[in-house]
Amino acid sequence: MKKIFLTLFLVLGSFTIQAQELTWETDINKAIEVSKKTKKPLLLFFTGSDWCGWCIRLQNEVLKKPEFATWAKENVVLVELDFPRRTPMKPELQKQNFELQQLFAVQGYPTIWFANPTNVGGKVNFEQLGKTGYVAGGPEAWLAGAKQILANKKS
Repeated sequence: MKKIFLTLFLVLGSFTIQAQELTWETDINKAIEVSKKTKKPLLLFFTGSDWCGWCIRLQNEVLKKPEFATWAKENVVLVELDFPRRTPMKPELQKQNFELQQLFAVQGYPTIWFANPTNVGGKVNFEQLGKTGYVAGGPEAWLAGAKQILANKKS
């Protein structure tokens, strides 16, 4: 499990406001458990954290913002599927991420898939709800697209 702390300090007199902490799962099985328990879809973030400029830009402009944190806590289970070039990774995590990359036919980074895990004959499958990537315009523009993907699948 990878924890990212989002902190926004806004000093007004003697008041400090702190943004919510987000938990990004890296183990898909743990994420599936959380998804089933909370009945929230998975947000699968396929990224190249140490080399992909657009991935870093998406993180800085959207995923590390308080607006995203508030929305994510209420609506999705966050999963980071990283493909670093310089940062060492455990072989089992590399294998898991590669298999999911193949399953979701990810060809570029960043790619974010929204999906619901389902069980068919004791095997986990994913109902693909939609995908997105980097969207210019900050958290408001990105969240508008994400909300649209999730809204289309609820109707």
